[in-house]
Amino acid sequence: MSADQVRQTMDAYVEALLARGDYGRFFAQDIAFSIVGTDQQLTGAQGAEQAIRFMHEVAFDARPEVVRAVVDERGAAAEAVFVGTHVAEFAGVAATGNAVRVPYSVFYDVDGGLITGLRIYMPMDQLIAQIGQTVTTAA
Repeated sequence: MSADQVRQTMDAYVEALLARGDYGRFFAQDIAFSIVGTDQQLTGAQGAEQAIRFMHEVAFDARPEVVRAVVDERGAAAEAVFVGTHVAEFAGVAATGNAVRVPYSVFYDVDGGLITGLRIYMPMDQLIAQIGQTVTTAA
């Protein structure tokens, strides 16, 4: 694929992700998905979509803020910020309602118009620290 074709695929994927639409259609059936540094590794389009939906729609009401992206003919890399609210149990912590804002990077392998690999580098310790803090309000 050309870098332009990869960019078109990634732009459409991000648009669907932000709309909470059918972004799974951009995943190859045997996509390799991982959150690097954790035991979150799986293969398969359905599992990858479920993992992303869990983070963005179940445990958190969150969206990525894309800071920048770099694309070539084999894939893309994105720098982003995970921004949202902790709304359900995550890592053993019940919903706190805490706001979260955690920087992360994602590397995508793209072939034939489909994402074949997706590796997330996210400082989970920062995310857990942000949900573990209790929110105090002024009396």
